[in-house]
Amino acid sequence: MPTYEYECKTCGHGFEIFQSMKDDSLKVCPECGKEIRRVIRGGTGIIFKGKGFYVNDNGGKKSASTVSSSTAPSATSPACASCPKNEGSSKEKAVG
Repeated sequence: MPTYEYECKTCGHGFEIFQSMKDDSLKVCPECGKEIRRVIRGGTGIIFKGKGFYVNDNGGKKSASTVSSSTAPSATSPACASCPKNEGSSKEKAVG
């Protein structure tokens, strides 16, 4: 059964009620007895169901891990020659 919202035109009292679609609209405020009106809202929010909506909507964007790994210098680049990690490997090559 749908939920309908009502609001009093005089006192402003608002309330919700479960009614069948076949039932007539309410006419009288339960608080003051004056005329009420049915409030029509936009409905529910967006509901994402199923798998793939995130992948489909964001497929063209690169993640931070993809960008950082592609821009990181490689172990063989000259910029890393002074790194302690590469110094040890070059010493091993010289000794071996």
